[in-house]
Amino acid sequence: MTQSLSEFQRRSGELNDLLCVVNLLTWDARTQMPPGGGETRAQQLATVSALARERALDPAFEHAAQDARDRPGEAAAAAQALDAVQAMRRVPEALTRELALLKSAAQATWAQAKARSDFAAFAPVLTRMVALNRDLADALGYEDHPYDALLNLYEPGLTGAALEPLFGQLREHHVALLRRIQARPAPRTDFLRRHYPAATQRDLCLSAAETFGYDLTRGRLDESAHPFEISFTRQDVRITTRIQENFLSGALFGTLHETGHALYEQGIAPDLTRTVLTSDLVGLYAVGGSSYGTHESQSRLWENRIGRSRAYWGQHYPALQRRFPEQLGDVSADEFHRAVNEVRPSLIRVEADELTYDLHIMLRVELERALIGGELEVAELPDAWNARMKADLGLDVPDGRQGVLQDIHWSSGLFGSFPTYTIGNVMASQFYGAAAQANPELEAQLAQGNYTPLREWLTDQIYRHGRTFTPHELLMRATGRGLDPAPYLTYLTDKYTGLYGLTPQEAQA
Repeated sequence: MTQSLSEFQRRSGELNDLLCVVNLLTWDARTQMPPGGGETRAQQLATVSALARERALDPAFEHAAQDARDRPGEAAAAAQALDAVQAMRRVPEALTRELALLKSAAQATWAQAKARSDFAAFAPVLTRMVALNRDLADALGYEDHPYDALLNLYEPGLTGAALEPLFGQLREHHVALLRRIQARPAPRTDFLRRHYPAATQRDLCLSAAETFGYDLTRGRLDESAHPFEISFTRQDVRITTRIQENFLSGALFGTLHETGHALYEQGIAPDLTRTVLTSDLVGLYAVGGSSYGTHESQSRLWENRIGRSRAYWGQHYPALQRRFPEQLGDVSADEFHRAVNEVRPSLIRVEADELTYDLHIMLRVELERALIGGELEVAELPDAWNARMKADLGLDVPDGRQGVLQDIHWSSGLFGSFPTYTIGNVMASQFYGAAAQANPELEAQLAQGNYTPLREWLTDQIYRHGRTFTPHELLMRATGRGLDPAPYLTYLTDKYTGLYGLTPQEAQA
């Protein structure tokens, strides 16, 4: 970047500032804001979002981007800005404002409805949110299905048609492996439900995040109803977790998940700060990742591939026992490792094991696609949810809190974002494999608790680029191939074959 800012850089910086303000107001609403502040906060978010939209659609910004297209160091950002402006122009201002107003109000309504397990209280707001997202899809445009327009907000180039064969391949593999695992004895897990004081859990979560490289001079950990990561530039990247005193692994692995997101944002190159390459102009959100799927690849990689590995607990279990001597005094490291990798169908997505997690995602994707397409009405959603949970995971849903009301996404208007979790799982195995190929000593380093080489490889290949490349481009640059589920399926098969003592014939059947 030049010493004196160009007009395009100056205007991009102001836009990014406004989007960071949106993020800050959102973070406060989910962590600190008193319950009575919801209506006013919705107005504030709508106002700031409208200001950001006005700046982006100002002809002077478009002219500045056009002038920057041929300047070294600005071409990629200028091209993305011009594409975003064209997309934003297709969306009416009134729709953008109404969505911004509804998102904040809907999150407050959802939180109250979830606490009371009262879907009827949330249904009117959700009905309006679905209608607005249908309008958004129509405005953005699509070829085959309105859901595709929303998918592209989170994962550029992804379509429902592309998801179907991927989901089909994963479902066939996962269900077959699940049935074989269920025929084996379950590991001991009773100790995970003992009493673990919240303050000690919080200290544990902070320590675990720092161990992976989360910089607390540029971040902090808070509590929220649903864990999340959010950034206000790479210098201020915050995460939250949800602590339950009768469930140890929820807060810990939730924190490791959000740490993966935070490492991505903190690892963005300094010269991308306050640029279009750390701004989602269409979504009016400050985020530096190439896509939601790419972002999820990092949360899933650090949470599961590293945090649930035997190598990790070989290093860190003694310290965990020292924190909770009464709760874990009769538990070995092997028992703990098997427990946090237990395969057991769960009602709650964020508590699901690696194998059944994708089945949770497929359920949500199919239901929200039907909602957006008009094939399913909001009033029918709880029954449809419960039927799919029974068919896929064999579980009866006792109430809305543990069923259709468990996720914040629909109240936030994030229709189209759920597929990115599974896309992230697939990408994570590809990135990890490429890192191991590039560094033959990686496994030994991880076994010694040295996470710096892996983090530095990921930073160089993924994090530092922000939104410079598409997810496909990043995959090709880092791994030499596009999205490929084979490494992910191999990883899951090998992992659970070892954990459950399956024969090679059983694992591959």
